[in-house]
Amino acid sequence: MVDDSMNEQITIAVVGSGYVGLVAAVCFAEIGHRVICVDNDESKIAMLRDGKVPIYEEYLPELLDRHCNALIEFTTDLHAATQRAQAIFVAVGTPQSQTGSADLSYVDAVASQIARSITEYKIIVEKSTVPVYTNEWISRVIERNGVPRELFDVASNPEFLREGTAVVDFLHADRIVIGVDTDRAGNLLRAIYEPLTSGKYYQSADAVPGVRTTAEPPPLLQTSTKAAELIKHASNAFLAMKISFINVVSNICEAVGADVEQVSKGIGSDERIGPKFLKAGIGYGGSCFPKDVAAFRYVAEQLGIEFGLLREVENINAEQKRRFFQKVRSALWTFRGKKLGVLGLAFKGGTDDIRESPAIDLIGQFVKEGCVLSVYDPAAMERTKQVLPPSGNLTYAKDAYEAASDADALLILTDWQEFAELDLDRLHYTLRYPIVIDGRNLFDATTMIQRGFTYLSVGRPGAVQTRDAAISRKLP
Repeated sequence: MVDDSMNEQITIAVVGSGYVGLVAAVCFAEIGHRVICVDNDESKIAMLRDGKVPIYEEYLPELLDRHCNALIEFTTDLHAATQRAQAIFVAVGTPQSQTGSADLSYVDAVASQIARSITEYKIIVEKSTVPVYTNEWISRVIERNGVPRELFDVASNPEFLREGTAVVDFLHADRIVIGVDTDRAGNLLRAIYEPLTSGKYYQSADAVPGVRTTAEPPPLLQTSTKAAELIKHASNAFLAMKISFINVVSNICEAVGADVEQVSKGIGSDERIGPKFLKAGIGYGGSCFPKDVAAFRYVAEQLGIEFGLLREVENINAEQKRRFFQKVRSALWTFRGKKLGVLGLAFKGGTDDIRESPAIDLIGQFVKEGCVLSVYDPAAMERTKQVLPPSGNLTYAKDAYEAASDADALLILTDWQEFAELDLDRLHYTLRYPIVIDGRNLFDATTMIQRGFTYLSVGRPGAVQTRDAAISRKLP
């Protein structure tokens, strides 16, 4: 943590204690600011006051323990928090509506509540992912509630956090974007991030480790509010497009017998392209990419701009799940009564978030087809039980081997590192039939065939064991 004497301590209110709000609140405290985290969920606030973390995120429990009831406090009182804070970061949900646009009703409600509590200058900062022009709507809402324009500014400070590494991403950011339209707002936001941009935070012995150092702190990019709002949506849409691109390439690789891992490495070695987000699989999910692609496309359409590219990104992502489903059907011939072991429920490894997870969608389809599933995830099972309760066709296992026990095939749907480190000999003997269908390409195909598995993955030639190899693996 940064020594308070090393920087100007600013009182910050963060509205919302979800994946973005809680990480931001704890990290602001970590760099030396006084933080009031506000949520209208009394049970969640009580949990946070007790130092318990409601989400799975590396480093978050340690930092909450370090700062809880010291630099950070939790409350349901937005009025009091607004009056005390110099900056109010709005990190409430912006779910996708039926039209594909972002539902800004929570942002609107919070802006109205904040407005009724302003008696001196405040900066209201959009931390949630919102479409362009949201800053103008927030300003309009606040003015309609009788707040003089000189008493507030609205700014945009988009987050670029990856679930599972969000704390590190915040404290060791690729870039910090602040969208402001006045010098007063810009000065305050620069002061908030100064412990990071000056490199002071990294001098601390107990700073969270990462790529940034005192010599190479994160850069700060100051833009207009509209540009900052567009940067966030455009960034996520581009990354989703990159994933969809390599998934189509993986389908071509399967058709011609090439290995998409080799192709991806060759593409990603070009410094103009880079290797990140070129991992073939069963499609993207989570709270950001599906929602943000749809919202960005909707914004373009409302402006009379055809963005068919993004519609195709969505189509490819849906098609990737359908292809995987058919891959499993082809391997098993029929579904009814087949027992499937399933590893992975979260939309990616390192998080317990199941929102828009391809795994959840696929599990639902297999259950409808009459399969019996035993599923396991290191972090996301409790959340999944809320949407897919245990039943005669769906049980939750205590570990990966229990999920695989006596299964006709094992499906890998989430890229948890612990799945890649499974004992293959134990796994082989645990399965009824040594069939592994890997939607995340965690294993080397040659290794799997040598170990006696029938191994199918994404964008790589199938590895099918011989009859003699299967028999030899079963002999004592």
